[in-house]
Amino acid sequence: MAASQWELPPELCCRPMAFVALTGLDVVYNAVHRAIWDAFCANRRADRVPISFKVLPGDHEYPKCRTKRTSYEWYIPKGILKTGWMNKHLNLVPALVVLFYELDWDDPQWKEKQSECATKVEIVRTSLQGRNTKVAVVLIQKKTPLPPGEDLVASERAAALCTACDLSGKSLFVLPHTDHLVGYIIRLENAFYEHAQTYYYTEIRRVKSHKEFLNKTTHQLLFVRHQFKIGFFSELKQDTQNALKYYRTAYSLVHELRAHETNMLEIKTLAGFINYKICRLCFQHNTPLDAIAQFRKHIDQCKKKIGSAELAFEHAAWMSKQFQSFGELFDEAIKLGLTAIQTQNPGFYYQQAACYSQDRKQQALTLCQAGASYPSPDPLDTQSGGLDFYGQRHWRQGHQSKDGDPGPADEGERRSSLGRELIIALLSNAVAQFKKYKCPRMKSHLMVQMGEEYYHAKDYTKALKLLDYVMCDYRTERWWALLTAILTTALRCAFLMASVKDYTVYCMELLGRASTLKDEHKARIEKNLLRVLQVGVAVRPGGAAFSWLQRADRGAATRLPLTPVQCKGRFQSPSFHVDQPILLQVFLRADCPQPVAFSKLAVSLSNQEYNQWCVAEASGSDSMTLLPGKTRSFSFSFVAKTEDVGKKIEVTGVELMLGAAAGRCVFLSWRGAGGDAASAHEALQASRSSRRWGRGLEARQEPSWDSLSLQPSTMIISRVPRISVQLSHQPPALTNELYRIGISVRSEEDATARDVTLTAGLKPGQDAGLSQTTQVTLDGSVVCDDSCPSLIPDIPLGTLEPGQRLDRCVYVTCVSTGPRVFLFHVAYSVDTSVDGRRIVCRCHKDETVTIETVVPFEVSVKFVSTKFEPLDRVAVDVPFLLMTDVQSSSPWPLLLSSSSLTLLAMSSTSRVSVCPVVLETGECASECFSLRCPAHNSSSNAVATGQYLISWRSADSPLIQTTVTLPHVILEPVPVYIHADLPSFGRVRESLPVRYHIENRTALVQEVEMAVEPSDAFMFSGLKQVRLRILPGSEQQMLYNYYPLMAGYQTLPQLNISLPRCQTSNSQALRRFLPQRIFVKPEGAREDPVQPGGPGPIPV
Repeated sequence: MAASQWELPPELCCRPMAFVALTGLDVVYNAVHRAIWDAFCANRRADRVPISFKVLPGDHEYPKCRTKRTSYEWYIPKGILKTGWMNKHLNLVPALVVLFYELDWDDPQWKEKQSECATKVEIVRTSLQGRNTKVAVVLIQKKTPLPPGEDLVASERAAALCTACDLSGKSLFVLPHTDHLVGYIIRLENAFYEHAQTYYYTEIRRVKSHKEFLNKTTHQLLFVRHQFKIGFFSELKQDTQNALKYYRTAYSLVHELRAHETNMLEIKTLAGFINYKICRLCFQHNTPLDAIAQFRKHIDQCKKKIGSAELAFEHAAWMSKQFQSFGELFDEAIKLGLTAIQTQNPGFYYQQAACYSQDRKQQALTLCQAGASYPSPDPLDTQSGGLDFYGQRHWRQGHQSKDGDPGPADEGERRSSLGRELIIALLSNAVAQFKKYKCPRMKSHLMVQMGEEYYHAKDYTKALKLLDYVMCDYRTERWWALLTAILTTALRCAFLMASVKDYTVYCMELLGRASTLKDEHKARIEKNLLRVLQVGVAVRPGGAAFSWLQRADRGAATRLPLTPVQCKGRFQSPSFHVDQPILLQVFLRADCPQPVAFSKLAVSLSNQEYNQWCVAEASGSDSMTLLPGKTRSFSFSFVAKTEDVGKKIEVTGVELMLGAAAGRCVFLSWRGAGGDAASAHEALQASRSSRRWGRGLEARQEPSWDSLSLQPSTMIISRVPRISVQLSHQPPALTNELYRIGISVRSEEDATARDVTLTAGLKPGQDAGLSQTTQVTLDGSVVCDDSCPSLIPDIPLGTLEPGQRLDRCVYVTCVSTGPRVFLFHVAYSVDTSVDGRRIVCRCHKDETVTIETVVPFEVSVKFVSTKFEPLDRVAVDVPFLLMTDVQSSSPWPLLLSSSSLTLLAMSSTSRVSVCPVVLETGECASECFSLRCPAHNSSSNAVATGQYLISWRSADSPLIQTTVTLPHVILEPVPVYIHADLPSFGRVRESLPVRYHIENRTALVQEVEMAVEPSDAFMFSGLKQVRLRILPGSEQQMLYNYYPLMAGYQTLPQLNISLPRCQTSNSQALRRFLPQRIFVKPEGAREDPVQPGGPGPIPV
C-alpha cells in the first residue's frame, strides 16, 4: 500500500454527527437567508446539539438507493467495508431534508404559494426515493406568530399546507425573522435532532433485520460489516454506550474470520479501524484504563499476523500506524482534561511507532537490495482510481480466495517506504511528551535516535545539533560508553560537514580517558588530528582522503572543555607571606596512545597581573612533549604585591596550546585547577591518597597521579612581625573609673621600622551595646565623656630603631559591668627584599586582653521617721530622715571625697556626714539627711526626691562623681498635725513638763477630743479630758506636768485623740508623730548638762 493509504480515513477519525440538508436558502443573494444560515453554522457552542448542516439546492441528486436484497442465499460478499460508506452517511445521505420557504399566514397569494411549496416537497421526495430520510418544511415569516390556539387562520392554513405536502404536524415549522432569530434557530435544531434520531434508529433496525438471512459459513464478512454499521449509526445517534458495545462485538467477529495471505491486510485494516473507534469512545467516556487495555489486546492479537515474509515491512508499517494513532488519541484526551503520569503517557506510543517505522525501513532496504525492477504496466494504476473495500489491493479487489502470491507491486511499495520523515516526526512527538512529563533520560535517548536518522538522511547540521545537545547530559551522568558512541557519530557528521572546529573537538574528546574506544582506533584519530593541526588532510576510516581541510581556515583556534590530557594545578602552600615567593605547580598527563607535543602552557589567576609569570613556551631546544601515561610537572614562581595582603589568589583556568599560533592551533582548557571531570569524590580520594603517600613523593622521579591533590587557591598574608608588644594593667576595672593600661613596644627588626601606628580600644565584633558604654582616651588627667570613642585608630608612634623601645599609656572608662576584650594593634612599615626585589612590607601585630569591670561600691537608700521607723509614706510638711549607706566592693581602697543631695521638691534642714573617708573592701559609710516635703498641687501622690552625688577616686585616678537617683516618695496629707516638746530625759520624782502642739491643716474648723490615759510609771497634772475647737490654719497648745515614778526607759502616758468631723483619721494615725518612750534617770543622780539643741525649761 502507498504511504498515504496508511493514514486513517478522515471520516473514521472525526466525530460522527447527524447530517441535515437545508434546501430553499439563497445564502448568496438573499440577506435574510444568509442570516439564517449564519445562525445555524456560526459560533456553535458545545451545549448545542451535534448536527452537521449543509445547504443544498432543491433539485439536488442524492445517492441512489440500491435495490433491497430479500435473500442472501447465493450472495458472496467481496469485502468487509466499502471505502465510501462512512462518507456517504456523514456527508451525502442526510437524515433529514429541511425545505425553507417564505410564506406568511396572511399572504394574499396563499393558494399559489401553497401549491408551489407542495411541488418543491415532492421534488425532494423524488430525489430521495427509496430512502428513509425525513422531510420537513420551515416557513420563513416576517411577523411574530401568536400563541397556539389564538390565531385560527394560521391553524387552518397550517393543516391545509400539511395535507398538500403530505407532512405530519411535527414536520412543519415557523421561523419568524425577528431580533430573536438565534433563539428560534436553537429550538429548530432541537426539533431537527429528534427527527434525525428517529431516522438513525430506523436504519439500525433495518440493518439488524438482515441478521436472520445470514449464515456463519459464507457470510462471516457480513456479520462484521453489520455490527460496524450499527455501531456507526449509534454514534450518529449519539448513543455512544451502545456504539461501544457493537464495536466490541465487531472487533471480536473480525478476529474470528479465516485469515490467509490474500485477506490478512483487510482483516488487520478493519481491526485497526474498529480498535480506533473503541479506544476513542473509551477516552470519551473517561475510562482511559479500558482504552489502554483494549489497545494492548489489539496489539497482542495482531502483532503476529504478518503474512508473507516479503510483506514484513508492510506489517511493520501497519503496527507503526497503530501506535501512532493511539498516541494521538491519548494526547487529545490529555488536552481535554485527562491526567497522565511518567510511566504512562503518549510518548511511549510515539516511541514504539518510531521503532516499528525503523524496522519497516530496514526490512524494505533489505528487500530492495535484491535489485528487482518495477513491473510494467503499473499494477497500482487502475481504472477506478481507488479501492472499493478497505484493506484490499488494487489488483485483487473483491477476491477472497486463498491462492495467489503477494503481487507484483510489492517492490514499488517497498521503495515507497524508505522515507525517514515519518520516523523523525514520531521521535519528535515522543521527545515533546517525555519533556512534558519530566523524563530526561528517555528524552535524551530519543534525541540520539533523531540525530542518527538525520545523519542517515544526510542532514548533518541538524544531526550534529541534536547530538551535541544530549552529549552534555551524558557527560554529566558519566555514561561513557554511550557518550563514546554518540561522539563517533558526531565525528562523522563534522567530517562530512567540513567543520574544523567540531572535528577537532570530537577528536580530542574521543582521545580522552572517558572514551571507550580501542587503542588502535584512538591512534588513528590522533594521527588525523595531527594532520589537521599541521593543515593537512584527514583520512576517513575507510582510507579515502578528503581535501576539505585544505579549504578550511588555517588560522582557526579551537578551545576544548574535555581533553585527552589530564591537568592538576596546586599551590605549594595554602598561604604565603608577602615576603615569600609564591610557588605554583601544574601537573600534566596524556591518556592518548601517541605522544602529544604542545607549544604553550598558560595559567590564568584571579589577579590577571600575575598571569605573565605563569606562562611556559616551547623553545628550539626545550621540547614540551607529553608521553602516554607519564606525568610531567611545570613550576611557576612570582612575588605578590603588598596591596594584595589579605586577598586570595585562585587558579581560574589552565590552557594548553597544541599546534602553532601562526597556523592552526587547539587550546585544551580546564576550569579552575583542573582535576578529573571536576569530581568532588575523586578529589577527596586524591587528597587522602596524597596524605598517605606524601612522604615518599619526594624520592620518586615521577609522582603518582592519584596521589596529587588539588590546591587551587592560596592566601596572601602579611609578613611575620618582628616586634614585641607587652601590656601592663591591674584588673579589675571599676565602673566610671579611668583605668590605665600600659603598652610597651620593642623592635627586633634588622632595619628601621617606619610609620609605627597604634590602634587601641574595644575589639570590634562584640556586643553593640559595649561600644556605647566604653570610652578610650590618651589623657589620664581628665575623666572621659560621651564624646570619647571606644576605639582610637592609627595613633602615630614615630619610628623604631633596631632594639628601641616605646612606652605609651591608654586610659579606658567602662560605664557598665561585665567582661570586655580590648585590642592593641601595632602596625609599621619595613624595607625587605624577595628574590632580589626590594619591597616595602606593612607588618602588624595584635595583642588582646580581657578586662572584667565591677562596681566600686553599692549604695542603699531608705526613708525613716524622726523616731527611725521605716516609712512607706511621707506626711506633707512633716520632717523625716533619709539614710544612705555606701558599701565598698572594690579590691582597692576608695576615697569618698564628698557627697551632696540635689533635691527636686523637698528641702533639707540638716545632715550628718562622714566624708571625706577612705573605705577598704567591705567597709560601709552611712549618712543621714533631715528632709521636709512641702505641699504641692500635683495630682499624683508620688514625688521625685532627687539625686545623691558622691565624689570618689581610687589611687592615681582623678576625682569621679557618681550620681545615684533617689527613689520616689508617696505623700500623705495630714488633716491635724500633733507633735510634742519635752526634755531629752527625766528624773525620778522630779517634774517633767510636756507641751503638745495641735495644728489644724484643713480649711474647716476641727473639733478635737483629747484624753490622757493613766500610767503606772508616771503621775501627771493637767486636763485629763478636754474638747477643743481649732480654726483653720491655727494651733492650740496643751501643757502637762509628768511626775516619773520609776527609772529606765518608760512609756509615756498615752494620749487618745479623735476628730469627730474627720472620719478618715483615727487615734493611731494622729499620735504616730508623738514620742512613745523617754529615759528616766534614778533619783539623786548627777546633774547632766543640757544636750545641744535640746529644749530648755518650759514655763507652766
